[in-house]
Amino acid sequence: MLDRREFVSRLLKDRGELMVLTGLGTATFDVASQGDNPLNFYIWSGMGCTAMVGLGLALARPDRRIAVITGDGDVLMALGSLATIAAKQPKNLSIVCIDNAVYAATGMQPTATGAGCDLAATARSCGFTHVAAPTDVAEADTLRPLLHKGDGPLFIHARVGTQKHERIVPTRDGIGMKQRFLQASGKPAMF
Repeated sequence: MLDRREFVSRLLKDRGELMVLTGLGTATFDVASQGDNPLNFYIWSGMGCTAMVGLGLALARPDRRIAVITGDGDVLMALGSLATIAAKQPKNLSIVCIDNAVYAATGMQPTATGAGCDLAATARSCGFTHVAAPTDVAEADTLRPLLHKGDGPLFIHARVGTQKHERIVPTRDGIGMKQRFLQASGKPAMF
C-alpha cells in the first residue's frame, strides 16, 4: 500500500499551472497539505460529482491541464462518469483515485474496492487512454509528467493504506474559492 500523503506530495511537486479539483474528505486534506493554491478547487459535500466537474472544466478549458484528485468512494458513487469521460476523450484531464477501500469521512465503512472492485480495470474497460496502478510511491515521479503533458484521459488508481494523517482543512468559503480559482485560471469571475 502507498502512503497517500507522500504519493500526492510527489504528484503535485512543481505543479506549475495545473488546475486541481479535489473530492470531499481525505483527498482534500492531502492536497491542502501541500499548501493552499488558488488553482485548487475543493469540492465540499458533493460526493460523486468530482470527476464530472473535472470533465466539464476540461472541456471548457482545453488550454489548461486539469487533475481531479479524489477517493474511491467518490468514484464508486458515479462509475458512469468514467464511461462519459472516456467517450469524450479530453486530452487535458487526469483522474487520480486515492483508494483506501473505506469511506473514511463517515466512519471507515468498507467500500467495494475492498471486496475486489478494480477501478483501474473499470477505467480501462471504459476506454481511458492511459491507466496506471502504481505500487510504489516513487512511481508518482514518472506519472507526474503525464498530468502536465500526457494525452488523456489518464486514470491513476493509487491503492493506499488507512493510515491517519493530520487533517489540513482548507477554505470552505465557496464564493471566495470560486472567485480566486477563476482569477488564477485567467478567467474573470462573472458574478
